[in-house]
Amino acid sequence: MEKVRIAVPSALPGGLEAEVGAHFGHCDLYTIIDVEAGSVAQVSTLPNVPHAQGGCMAPVQHLASNGVNLLIAGGMGMRPLMGFNQVGIQVFYGAGAPSVGTAVDALLKGALVPFTQEYTCGGGQ
Repeated sequence: MEKVRIAVPSALPGGLEAEVGAHFGHCDLYTIIDVEAGSVAQVSTLPNVPHAQGGCMAPVQHLASNGVNLLIAGGMGMRPLMGFNQVGIQVFYGAGAPSVGTAVDALLKGALVPFTQEYTCGGGQ
């Protein structure tokens, strides 16, 4: 992982100590983590967009337009998962992480798995 921009749905106020949002489209905001050479280089926040017309696809486009390459999420439907795949954003399953920083550390250590249909809100659960 040379250089990547990670988004993690987060509770206010965001940052590495923030609670991970359970559903990417309904979070307060996204904590944005820029990783270079396997280490956290910068942390910032990005406001979420409302679930208006376009539903869960609005946040997909919002994250893509802000340079996000990877998303750590705890839940989403198949439609946004397919949308992330189409715009080139990799999605990893991070439910249960106690904080954004813990989720990012797990990702950097290779401990998170790619998000699949079985993790979606309407998937194989």
